[in-house]
Amino acid sequence: MTERLEQLLRDAFPGDDVAFEDRTGGGDHFQVTVASQRFDGLSLVEQHRLVYDALATPLADGTIHELRIKTKGPG
Repeated sequence: MTERLEQLLRDAFPGDDVAFEDRTGGGDHFQVTVASQRFDGLSLVEQHRLVYDALATPLADGTIHELRIKTKGPG
């Protein structure tokens, strides 16, 4: 499951640094970190919205119960 979710992020942020971690080992609590130039000039809320949009389906169907997000520009 983690691989599928990580691939959704990699598809949404091609070529960017993406880290995806199962925080509890249960397959439904995750920590994601994304470093992308797409975040330049965006507020933190706008940055997180891009991540939420990439994971919209697993969030909606309950696959992801908890999601912690860290975003940053590249570098």
